[in-house]
Amino acid sequence: MRRLGIALLGVLLLSGCAGGAFRSGDAERPAADQPATTEARKIARAHVELGVAYLEINRLGTAMEEARLAVLVDPAYAPAHQLLAEVHSRLDEKPQALASFEKALSLAPGDPDLSNTYGWFLCTIGREKEGLEWLAKSAANPFNTSLSRPYTNSGLCHLRLKNDTAAAASFARALALDGNNATAAFNLAAIAYRKGDLIQARALITELIRSEKPTAEAVWLGIRVEHKLGNKEAEATYIAQLRKGFESSQQYQDYQAGRFE
Repeated sequence: MRRLGIALLGVLLLSGCAGGAFRSGDAERPAADQPATTEARKIARAHVELGVAYLEINRLGTAMEEARLAVLVDPAYAPAHQLLAEVHSRLDEKPQALASFEKALSLAPGDPDLSNTYGWFLCTIGREKEGLEWLAKSAANPFNTSLSRPYTNSGLCHLRLKNDTAAAASFARALALDGNNATAAFNLAAIAYRKGDLIQARALITELIRSEKPTAEAVWLGIRVEHKLGNKEAEATYIAQLRKGFESSQQYQDYQAGRFE
């Protein structure tokens, strides 16, 4: 998948506060990566790490509790406010999320992870232009070791603006940086399908389904691609996969109703 991502990139592009040792201009290393020099910071970091783990499994109440404990122990620790913001965002508490993000940014304005998370949050609340600026800031940070994330989020943000061309360029860059980026690969395939480039869509979705645990969306896209190409055998294989693994999904209902578009 990595070679495919790099090739696509070429095609598509042509069509927390730290001390001096952690800064490069306005860029900073992620606050979470900086050494904990006080006992309070060590405790706050432990609460944040635990809170992030709970957030990942959607235990939002417990994640919120851990974030609040981290803020209480060390109010100057930006990742604690960032975690608080992310939980508020998941709970659709936009004003509280915005306030927590702004507090985190006041403490670590150059943190690339924070810039990425805040940028995507802005994209989700209708402030896409600002969101894209923050995502670009994250991607430009030389200390960012997860560059695929802001490029992926930029692609998703461009999709919200119905700009497939810009979205494809961002997704291609994300896939070139991380050949296992399923979100980027799927969306590149979906864009190719919408453009009528069925061969490219087929190549992407075939590789994605071969290398990743397939989702209903990916299998359904595979069905639609093969349906348009007239490949009945490949279409039937995907249909069986959709029926077996995702019989209760909206995609399977759409297939049964013949809603291919």
